[in-house]
Amino acid sequence: MRDTIFGLTPIWTATAILALTYAVIVTERVNRAIVAGVGACLMIATGVLDQDTAIGGVDFNTIMLLAGMMIIVGVSRRSGMFQYVAIWTAKRARGRPAGILFGLTIATALMSSLLDNVTTVLLIVPVTLAIAGELRVPVYPFLFAEVLASNIGGTATLIGDPPNILIGSQVGLTFNQFVVNLTPVVLVVLIVTAAILHLRYGRHLATDEEHRLRVLAMRERDAITDPVLLRQSLIVLTAVVLSFILAREVGLEPGTIAMFGAAILVLLDNWAHPAHKQSERVHATFGDVEWITLFFFIGLFVVVAGVEHAGLLDWLGERLVHATGGDLALTMSAVLWGSAILSAIVDNIPFVATMIPLIKSLAPEMGGAEAIEPLWWALSLGACLGGNGTLVGASANLTTAGLAERAGVPFKFWTYTKHAFPLMLVSIVIAQVYLLWRYL
Repeated sequence: MRDTIFGLTPIWTATAILALTYAVIVTERVNRAIVAGVGACLMIATGVLDQDTAIGGVDFNTIMLLAGMMIIVGVSRRSGMFQYVAIWTAKRARGRPAGILFGLTIATALMSSLLDNVTTVLLIVPVTLAIAGELRVPVYPFLFAEVLASNIGGTATLIGDPPNILIGSQVGLTFNQFVVNLTPVVLVVLIVTAAILHLRYGRHLATDEEHRLRVLAMRERDAITDPVLLRQSLIVLTAVVLSFILAREVGLEPGTIAMFGAAILVLLDNWAHPAHKQSERVHATFGDVEWITLFFFIGLFVVVAGVEHAGLLDWLGERLVHATGGDLALTMSAVLWGSAILSAIVDNIPFVATMIPLIKSLAPEMGGAEAIEPLWWALSLGACLGGNGTLVGASANLTTAGLAERAGVPFKFWTYTKHAFPLMLVSIVIAQVYLLWRYL
């Protein structure tokens, strides 16, 4: 392999670009999509990759899956269905703060298993702020619980959390495999976390009868602003989820299913409008897509392709196999705990993007692709649950903090971390027991 600029070998150049990219992302001084884009261009400009190889490193199945689900959620949101769920949950708890805390925790986890967790908090947080305001109770415990629940619930399925989307798409794992292997332990983690949250916050929350009745007076039906769009959205969402479940039988990749569902829903949403109105509405729909996230992924794929092409990940894989002796239990534990701790420190998306080819490189030494399947579940559990550890561990955490502070609710790094990190460790201990019990 030829040297890159300044006479450096590709492995040193790629490592330097990767380290610099991560360092700038962690500082949050420059938008992460910009950082990933510059890192990707440096991989090409320095000669680590040529342009064709760089483009080949982008996983367009992941990009299509993310974009498709963003469009589906953006259109569905206009019907008011998600606000309906939040108000319905609060009323089922009879307006009691402890019951609402539990209900919103479960509702957030469930929504995050079917939507991505960033979208879930964008939908649930504004309604939570309104409900807490009506009850005259502190809103921080509710928001804190929703952050944890969004990352826990998102761990359960292929589409719930971006790390899972990456793993499923690049490894070829199906929606059903994620559900069968991860949902059981996610349910245990969710129940334990909800119980701890009740002891820590729920039992201390109280409101008077007047404010409780205000919540009960809310009409969830008033949240539905477009009944026709609601029906269309439910039909498309149901069809998409069923297609994910039957993906192997229908012979379609998740990205195709998501984009097909998005295209159908946009068509239904615009069918009855004249052409000039359709253009305005489609512009608005595409405006709801999180382009920053998509371009961050594209840049990141190229950066990771650079370090993979340069041979760094093969070298790290050899060191990991040597350190664990190729023992599945030790390797699985190392991946789980390493992923959890590092994902609490850096955003779990770039971390997982780097780990996937590293774990793939272990297959020849550990008995093939089928033998290392438990390592993918360890990576998913570590990265998704570990993202709860600090405020920068996952995108949903920062999104909630931004919404809270915009509403005048302090959501500080150390305050969050002090309470969240121990809960994250509890969830990883549960995951460790589950992995050893199920796969050994």
